[in-house]
Amino acid sequence: MSRPKTAKSGKKGFSRSPISIELSACLIVKNEEQRIPKCLDSLRSLADEIIVVDTGSSDRTISIAKKYQARVFHFEWCDDFAQARNYAIAQAKGKWILVIDADEVLEQSAIAILQEVMQQDDCLAVNLMRSEIGAKQAPYSLILRLFRNHPEITFTGIYHESIDQSVASWQSKEPHWRILNVEVPVLLHYGYMDSEIQLRDKYEFAQRLMHKHLEEFPEDSYMLNKLGALYINNPDSDRDFGISLLQKGLSLIDDTDQQNLTRCEIYYHLGLAYQQNEDWELAKQAYNQVIELDVPNLVKLSAYVNLGNIYQELNQKEAIAYFEKVTQIAPNFAQGHFNYGIALKTSGRFIEAIAAYQKAISLEPDYADAHQNLGVVLMKAGYFPEAIASFTKAIKLHEQQQNYETAAILRSALQEFQ
Repeated sequence: MSRPKTAKSGKKGFSRSPISIELSACLIVKNEEQRIPKCLDSLRSLADEIIVVDTGSSDRTISIAKKYQARVFHFEWCDDFAQARNYAIAQAKGKWILVIDADEVLEQSAIAILQEVMQQDDCLAVNLMRSEIGAKQAPYSLILRLFRNHPEITFTGIYHESIDQSVASWQSKEPHWRILNVEVPVLLHYGYMDSEIQLRDKYEFAQRLMHKHLEEFPEDSYMLNKLGALYINNPDSDRDFGISLLQKGLSLIDDTDQQNLTRCEIYYHLGLAYQQNEDWELAKQAYNQVIELDVPNLVKLSAYVNLGNIYQELNQKEAIAYFEKVTQIAPNFAQGHFNYGIALKTSGRFIEAIAAYQKAISLEPDYADAHQNLGVVLMKAGYFPEAIASFTKAIKLHEQQQNYETAAILRSALQEFQ
């Protein structure tokens, strides 16, 4: 994309209120006393003010926010995240706004990059890479969360609210503005580490609000994508209905590059649904559609992972190339090296497999399965003392992680070997 003409961003009346600070961080919260300290602490080095909008906490959330000198406001919950978000950003005094949730943490190594992009005179908003800690699928996502403070930029959507529509509208009127991508992790999201009960409650809450949104906006491809993903990712839901929602969403997307991230998500979720149905060819086609899109490689990472998994399931050597690509895109992604090790071991490339497992362990020392698989391949390669040490470590870690059945099986097998 060619660089547009520079826009003068300091013109009178640009922000909602007189510009006195550079960045306002805005949160909406409810009963987040366990998480909010880590989130707010991560903002110290970047945010000039913190806006916390509480929607009805009964714990210590508000008092903790005040200890961090946050400006605290109250909003009566109305089953509409966009309204709550818009109330929060309306309080901001900064030239820029960062929207963050209590279960997210700002990656300190990304602060210098954010400060640099905020100095770009023609930058209107920034897609931020988010690392999904504990996610079973899609370890990275790209979300539009950093933007200039202007009354025309507002959130829409009862659930999975976003500023995408208002940003696109503004760009259509003033096309010199750019949307930038930060392609290294900026936010660490811990929401996927909730308990099973919390996750089920979140699922039911999300499903209700997304259906409510689609009753009013039935052709919203973004929401069709999110609801379809919800159905295919929950084992108790109607997967075929989820697929139909995704296919409808895909049919409604226009051909512009601005829709690539939504298109990417839909193809990925379709691939996941087909993979769950063991319809390998349709799954491969969907994942390859993701790979062909002009989006950051980290966003495509899960498509490469799942293609590798499909070829591994089919005992085909193509798995090696896909998993190797994963390690190249995300060299610090331990699971990528673990999967690469499995594919290499299956092909009899034991020495390379040992190196792959060792790399996974160096990145994640408590990776029990990596220690276990390393023991297997060390034994196949004839390194018996080293194999015993790896199995012993795996047993200890499995027990610490309450995987008692796996630990018992390993211990029994190890005793027979010795």
